[in-house]
Amino acid sequence: MRNILILVVLTFVACKTPQQTINSNQQLHPENVSLNGKLFTSLFQQRAAEYRALCYQAYNAARTAIINYKPTSNKPLAIITDIDETLVDNSPYAVHQAYKGTEYTLQSWYEWTAKSAADTLAGAGTFLKFCHQQNVHVFYITNRDKVEREATLNNLKKFNLPYADNEHLIHKDKVSSKEQRRQDVLKNYEVILYMGDNLADFSSLFDKKTEEERSKNADLVSSEFGKKFIVLPNQNYGDWESAIYRYKYNYTQAQKDSIMKAVLKGY
Repeated sequence: MRNILILVVLTFVACKTPQQTINSNQQLHPENVSLNGKLFTSLFQQRAAEYRALCYQAYNAARTAIINYKPTSNKPLAIITDIDETLVDNSPYAVHQAYKGTEYTLQSWYEWTAKSAADTLAGAGTFLKFCHQQNVHVFYITNRDKVEREATLNNLKKFNLPYADNEHLIHKDKVSSKEQRRQDVLKNYEVILYMGDNLADFSSLFDKKTEEERSKNADLVSSEFGKKFIVLPNQNYGDWESAIYRYKYNYTQAQKDSIMKAVLKGY
């Protein structure tokens, strides 16, 4: 309990700077560990040089994989990448929601993506432009919805990212699994590597699996990480969190907090 209280206090102090005043409708809820946790992890994502370094590390590994790749067919080469927290930073959305006393909702997410305001992660633009220079196509396979298509393209084009067009942007259509969409790309392209912040961005081995299965399958394909599978850090959200709640998306925040406290290790 003492560690939790310290975390909450640090989060509040770090986020309330002289340049940032919390409005009356932005009341924090100290008893709510999950929401204050989003602020703490967003602080890391926005301010930590270590986070930038992790992004550079991932893109450097991807660049090396492309340079060393030896084609096995006459198909054009490509990479497949996720967008959110793989290429662009949505932590301002998490902060906005936490100040409102809530987390993700579909409508609020639509409002955020409609702004086309997400910044790129450190090194993302340079890496993608390198892919273009090497004649390596970039397919953006995202679980954003069809209604977000135009705003998503506008966001990518804002930073002059290559292949920001209808052919290369593949959004969610009914199912969240990306396996069929990956297979569709593989019909016409030789894919060098996959990039994502969520293990389901790489293989169906991780689609809606339990914590135990996710860990076991990560061990199973451990040799692919840093080579075929390039992972970007995302401490804010993802299947790692959903798996803890057994994908029960209708749990209240209080229920999530209870589950989180029950599984955390202390001494």
